[in-house]
Amino acid sequence: MKVTIDNITLDVEPGTTIMQAARMIGPEVAPPAMCYYEPLQGSGGKCRACLVKVTAGSEKDPRPMPKLVPACITAVQDGMIVENTVNEAVLETRKGIVEFLLLNHPLDCPVCDQAGECHLQDFSFEHGVSTTRTVEERNTFEPVDLGENIKLNMNRCILCYRCVYTADQITDGRVHGVMNRGDHAEISTYIEKAIDNDFSGNVIDVCPVGALTDKTYRFKSRVWFSKPMDAHCSCDKCSGNVTLWYRGEEVIRVTGRKNQWGELKEFICNTCRFDRKKTSDWVIEGPTEVSRHSVISANKYGANLIHPAFPIAQAARDFKQIDDNRDRSSIEIKSILPAKK
Repeated sequence: MKVTIDNITLDVEPGTTIMQAARMIGPEVAPPAMCYYEPLQGSGGKCRACLVKVTAGSEKDPRPMPKLVPACITAVQDGMIVENTVNEAVLETRKGIVEFLLLNHPLDCPVCDQAGECHLQDFSFEHGVSTTRTVEERNTFEPVDLGENIKLNMNRCILCYRCVYTADQITDGRVHGVMNRGDHAEISTYIEKAIDNDFSGNVIDVCPVGALTDKTYRFKSRVWFSKPMDAHCSCDKCSGNVTLWYRGEEVIRVTGRKNQWGELKEFICNTCRFDRKKTSDWVIEGPTEVSRHSVISANKYGANLIHPAFPIAQAARDFKQIDDNRDRSSIEIKSILPAKK
């Protein structure tokens, strides 16, 4: 079965979604995803961030689909032609999706622990606009403790349902969900019940924004000041494969390992996540591979691997080089003269 996405044709298996096919090509073609999470069955179709244009439905029926479709839940057909980054209607629609997601979202990135790892930050940077049309007051909620280790900041929630699917699929009894309807909808627990099962901490990792945070890590460090290391241990509850986040010699956070799409490879238990915060608890495998575009990679590469900054590279590419051999002796003399009092 063949499908063409942004003028790139590839072979896929029947039942593959447009999102999965685009990810086979690479991140430069794959649509953004705020609610879709491949390890979670049934996820997707909530945020509409991955809308794409199908210009040809299939080889048998080449008519275009009349409206944009969500890539995460739309299966490909043989001969389907899809436009993502090359379609102006798609890019314009995503600006509206960003605006919608930010309707009630607070501008608290400077104090949010998710800063530097936030998918909404990346989405709004790539597809958002610098102005807003909203004049109404934002919905506000007070932070809530969902047990001993999890803090819920509902102000930041975009109702992606990832945490609900996670609790449904990897725990024995889900005690939280989406309460109310419309603009009053919110993530909450039943009668203020705590989330305390052995795998509850995974809702922190799957959250694309800073709505669900680790209370043992809150406000300890910015992510770009920490150093991620792959490690493992012998655990009878989970695989024990984790990422340790160091600040100096101290392990300040433990998370599950994620792939290039920010999705967990394996879910880990609360014992590994919250209780094992010493290097002696782990077997260190080596530094975590971090994408070069990520802010997490700051100050983690040698000088021989650092490429010129964007303005310097652009100047070298787009502007004429000037051989300036003017006499600068007067400038050099002035630079060593004492300042006037």
